[in-house]
Amino acid sequence: MDIHILTLFPGMFQGPFHESIVGRAVERDIVSIYIHNIRDYAHDKHRTADDYPFGGGGGMILKPEPLFLAVKDVKSLIKAEHGQQRAEDAQVILLSPQGEVVTQETVVDLTSNIDTIFICGHYDGVDDRVREHLIDREISIGDYVLSGGEIPAMVIVDALVRLIPGAVGDTKSLEDDSHSSGLIQFPQYTRPSEYQGWEVPPVLLSGNHQDVQRWRRQQSIRRTLLQRPDLLDKAPLSQEERLFLTELDD
Repeated sequence: MDIHILTLFPGMFQGPFHESIVGRAVERDIVSIYIHNIRDYAHDKHRTADDYPFGGGGGMILKPEPLFLAVKDVKSLIKAEHGQQRAEDAQVILLSPQGEVVTQETVVDLTSNIDTIFICGHYDGVDDRVREHLIDREISIGDYVLSGGEIPAMVIVDALVRLIPGAVGDTKSLEDDSHSSGLIQFPQYTRPSEYQGWEVPPVLLSGNHQDVQRWRRQQSIRRTLLQRPDLLDKAPLSQEERLFLTELDD
């Protein structure tokens, strides 16, 4: 998988993409991440990438020309290395607070793209012709405003890389992650079995795998009910689990 990120601040990605799971995935050539400076595609002497909005108002708007040129150049690079079809199939995503809020389902969907181009919005937004004629999708990481799309890009790339085969050593752990099953993750414990009088639930020390799995599933349902009840509407629950949920509600 190849990921291209268009940004005004390429230095922001040096740490996050060189550490932990993402860094190891890059080292192993499981994923390739390319950072492109939007200002490299602004051809005036000041490398201007933003301007005042028509009609007045506060803030600055990212200009369309550098973004269109950057995406065109990236697709040309993809075409030269991988062929015309991959260039045409590359998905262009704008990161902004106006987009659809990302979920685990969104991230899973993104893994179907061999090539993804992320545009990091900044300042007071982008020229709307970018939305109308350049991007395929607009994504947000939440209903709040950040300084730009750089941190959202880091968040989404981290979530995305985890799902690429080979990036995570124990793939079973991905199945137990919060939201992967539609529920919040169950409580987890490690050594020591007793700490300051707080003991690990006996079922986890029983060695009975079936009982452990049933306990974990019920605890996931319980936590989801308490912390994110909205998720239960879509969670894949068995008839037994729905009865357990009803008992919790009583």
